[in-house]
Amino acid sequence: MALKKNDLKKLNGTQLKEKLVELKKELIKINAQVATGTNPQNPGQVKQIKKNIARIKTFLNQLSNKEVSQKK
Repeated sequence: MALKKNDLKKLNGTQLKEKLVELKKELIKINAQVATGTNPQNPGQVKQIKKNIARIKTFLNQLSNKEVSQKK
């Protein structure tokens, strides 16, 4: 479930924030599985979720910077 730049461009700010919350919940769920000693179904998924969270945060930051520069 890799999010691409084109996928992120199609989403508005609120949709991006919802996606970010969803990914964070999924990461918490996987981390809880690891903490209890069970192996996650897909260990590489943790890395992919973290990358997707970083992509969304970067894109949200760019959107907010763009809005601030347009107000000036």
